[in-house]
Amino acid sequence: MKRYIRIIYSLISLIILIQLSSCEDYLDRQPLDQYGEEAIWSDPAMMEHFVNNIYWYIGHSFDRPMIGVFTDESMFDPGSDQGHGNVVKSLITPSDYGVFDTWNRTQKMRWEHHYKYIRACNLFLDQIEGRTYENEEYVKRLTGEVYFLRAYHYHNLVFLYGGAPIIEHAYGLSDDFLAARNTFEECINFIVGDCDKAAELLPLTEEGSNFGRATKGAAMALKARVLLYAASDLYNSDASWTNGYEHPALVGYVGGDRNNKWVAAKNAAKSVIDLGMYSLYKAEPSPGDSVAQNYDEVFTSKQTVEDIFIRNFTESNQHWTMNIGQQNLPAGYKGWANVSPINSMVDDFEMADGTKFDWNNPVHKANPYGNREPRFYVDIFYDGAKWRQRPDDVIAADPIGIIQTGNYEQADGTWVGGLDALSNPVTTWNGTYTSYYLRKFQNISVDAPKVVTTTPWRFIRYAEILLSYAEACVELEEYGEARKYINIIRKRAGLPEVDASDNELRDKLRHERKIELMFEDQRFFDIRRWMIAPEVIVDAYGLDIKYFYGDDKPSYEIIHVQERDWKDRFYFFPIKLDEMNRNELLIQNPLY
Repeated sequence: MKRYIRIIYSLISLIILIQLSSCEDYLDRQPLDQYGEEAIWSDPAMMEHFVNNIYWYIGHSFDRPMIGVFTDESMFDPGSDQGHGNVVKSLITPSDYGVFDTWNRTQKMRWEHHYKYIRACNLFLDQIEGRTYENEEYVKRLTGEVYFLRAYHYHNLVFLYGGAPIIEHAYGLSDDFLAARNTFEECINFIVGDCDKAAELLPLTEEGSNFGRATKGAAMALKARVLLYAASDLYNSDASWTNGYEHPALVGYVGGDRNNKWVAAKNAAKSVIDLGMYSLYKAEPSPGDSVAQNYDEVFTSKQTVEDIFIRNFTESNQHWTMNIGQQNLPAGYKGWANVSPINSMVDDFEMADGTKFDWNNPVHKANPYGNREPRFYVDIFYDGAKWRQRPDDVIAADPIGIIQTGNYEQADGTWVGGLDALSNPVTTWNGTYTSYYLRKFQNISVDAPKVVTTTPWRFIRYAEILLSYAEACVELEEYGEARKYINIIRKRAGLPEVDASDNELRDKLRHERKIELMFEDQRFFDIRRWMIAPEVIVDAYGLDIKYFYGDDKPSYEIIHVQERDWKDRFYFFPIKLDEMNRNELLIQNPLY
């Protein structure tokens, strides 16, 4: 294998030399669109440009498709399904990645993508070693960002694939490219080490045009997330789910004190809290406040006190696949309706008094969208919800701007779909299959999709840290402390304090995390690390909403919308066959 790789590189080099030999007159000229190695690594401004490119490709869920469609949060529009359905049936294999190969911008999920930018991080660190710079503080900051970015790529890689080869230097053409997978524990230690290095080098804050770059708090928060995940059930089980897999150290710990892992996770989260740099946005609503409006601003403001690590967008750097307004607005607003929240998500939003919503409760069923908790009205477009003015060619049909996902019976007995229903009069190719759309992240003041949405993507925000700290406290049976921090979240959401017993508090914490962090790329990992995926990755359901002729109030029927099936192998992604063929030292994940 190594011999073949070297032959390929030799052929490439020969072709390049032949091409260059025909252009001798130009060999001493600097290409206008390229820069030599020395030019890059001797110029801090160009070094920053190099680092900016790594930032651009760390992956987020404003890129299509949103990762929530692979969880019990929502489904992707099956009318344009290009493998999404196979993912929720656990059908991806080492030779068939379906949607993850179809959409090249599904970055966060791809082994080769992460290694491409890990190599970029390693190249930066290799090149600056031993060099001196006039502005050492500037280079120190860039170095801290690179350690953070390498840790971020590895944390995605490891929680998708398990233990992965730890590569600390950029390969040259003469290097041995084969590398075995490191153990899960070695990878966690490596990521934590990079977070610690980053925290030592990075500033506490960044402002102005630098806001969004990694800070000390971002490095500490990433460490807290990694340690929380690593302490969880999947990585500390007896690995019986692997059916006798011979390499359990690749997919979890094979020893160590579980309690100590929770202590480490708790302490890491508390260290972020104790920085005093972050707080919940409008954590204590005033009597005259709209709690829903406060919460909406968390996701539509350009910057809040809650932001720890975010991705900013401008109209000029926004790619169409990342335009959240274009992608997910209802059909009647000329959106593409790619994401349809499913009943298992929508029904989990509590009533305003903190009680559970229940379709079997006749009061709830008669008015399912009334008197729900404030976050419901921020996160979900539902039939009857008030939104903004319709597009110019639709406004005559709806001057007010009311979401219409139901179907209406006419006097002659025929049926017509509402402006946002699956069979709608505005478009013929898109619409919701569940009668719901994703409202979260949509800014009502932006006329999307006509205008490009520039809502920031929040990789890490303070609410996650509070919930991580509370979760570690629950697992350490520090229930009073856990309640305190869960209730901080609930107070901002306008909900009463938790009344769960100690034995019920874990489930309450997990519920709160599901609602608060909906569609923030947490649920995909949470259902795996808690090992609840077999319970929640089940067939998806939505609603059929009908307005019978002469009736003002609709009828609701729960309907099946998507087949799903969980297989335990999908706790981890398979390593692609191409990667296995390139590197004979790799070991495949369990059950593939």
